[in-house]
Order: sequence, then structure tokens, then C-alpha cells
Amino acid sequence: MIKYRLIAVLLIYDGAVVQTRHFQATNIVGSALTAVDFFNTWAVDEIIIVEISRTAEYLDSFVGIVEELSRRCFVPLTVGGKIKGTDLVRKFTLAGADKVVINSQAARDPDLITRIADRFGSQCLVVSIDSRQNPDMASGYEVMIDQGRTRTFLDTLEYALLAQKKGAGEIMVNSIERDGDKRGYDLELIRKVADSVTIPVIAMGGVREWDDMVNGIIDGHANAVAAGNIFHYFEHSTKKAKEHLVKAGLNVRPPTFFKVNIPRRPKYKPF
Repeated sequence: MIKYRLIAVLLIYDGAVVQTRHFQATNIVGSALTAVDFFNTWAVDEIIIVEISRTAEYLDSFVGIVEELSRRCFVPLTVGGKIKGTDLVRKFTLAGADKVVINSQAARDPDLITRIADRFGSQCLVVSIDSRQNPDMASGYEVMIDQGRTRTFLDTLEYALLAQKKGAGEIMVNSIERDGDKRGYDLELIRKVADSVTIPVIAMGGVREWDDMVNGIIDGHANAVAAGNIFHYFEHSTKKAKEHLVKAGLNVRPPTFFKVNIPRRPKYKPF
């Protein structure tokens, strides 16, 4: 029987963890190392960390952050940001990433999905789709790239099916209108994608309360529920979220606190 997953998302802007709203960085949360240390012990199933700076200036230091996180992270670590070819994927995996997530460049060049899948395996690859409502599209949703700034004129469902065909192992769907808005997932969007593909779908964007995650699985048909901002607001947040999923009768890993050995002298120094 499938186990649904709870995923914490960390967005790194100019070296620091940030919160976002409609894909715009709002306030700085702090160090990625501190956040991962908390998530390690708070029953999260996976961690996704993405570099979202406007330029590539911080990319080398981000690779260093990934390397340090991998030494402290005992759950699967997915890494993304600025991936335009297999070379950076190799850097991320050598730094300790279990999977990579790609977005804008995959929409520009869908064959990149195949090149990564062929070299590293589909199980290593998550294709992230940022979507905005557009009644001119058959599905009612259009794929957007460059952190929601650039239109692709691609229908979200057609692109999701293409990503699967090209070799994606999972698809993460994020609603631009819902990001940071605390209105819950766009369940229609999530459900349309989940019902159209046969690979796992991760719901993202807009969580305000734990019920939103329950709805993402039950009504959105997602295999995993992800969030970023909400996990920075509450103590023991991921454990409480997992407990709520259990209470709703969903099959998830137990919401147990874990004790891990944390390196005392990290090479990475938070900005």
C-alpha cells in the first residue's frame, strides 16, 4: 500500500533561506543548516532545496551548502536551481543530492529531461511545473518559467504528459497564484495532473493549515504534499503535520522524533 510523503521545501536566495509569495522572496528565515537540523528530527520524509537567486553568483556557495547539508541530512535530499545541463546535476549528486529538480530549462528544452534520466536514472529526476490559470489553454492552466515571469504557451497537462514521456520520475506542481497566499493548494490543478500521469505527483503552493495537506492527498490525488513557508512558523511543524495526516487516516510513516548526530564544525558558514 502506498505511503504518502511529507516534504519540506527550502528556498535559498543569495545564500539564505527565504519565504516567498507569488514567487517573490519576502523575508529571510535564516540558515539552511539550522532548518535541516530541525527537519531531521521532526518526522519529515524528504527535503527539497532550491537555489532561486536572480543570478548565478551564489551557485558555487550553494553547491557547498548542499555538500554540508548532505552530511547532516538522513532523509532523501532533492536539489535544484540553475540546472541547464547534466554537468550541474553531476555536481549536485557528487555533493550528496539523492535527486534533482528541474524547471525552466526543461520547459525550454524537454530533451534535457531525457538526457538527465538516461545518465542518472528517472528515479533521480523531479520535473517541477509552475502553473498559472489561463482559460485559453485546454486544461485551463499554462506553464510559466523563470520564477513565474515568462510565459511558455504550453498547456500544463500536455507538458506534464510530455515530461513523463521524456523520462521524469516525479512531477511537482506549484500554483503561482497560490504561492505564499495561504489559500491551500489549487486542488483542481493538482488533481488534473495527478489523474493524467502515472508517475508520482507532489502538490506544492499555498498551504495555510494542516487540513490543506490532507485535501491535497484526498481531493488532489497527490502522492506527496510539500510546503515551505508554513514549516517556519510553528515549532515541531513537520511532526504536527504528520500527526494530522495520520489522524485523517492517511498511510504515512510514523510521526516519530529522530535523534541524529550533527556535525559540530560545518564547512559552510551561513551568510
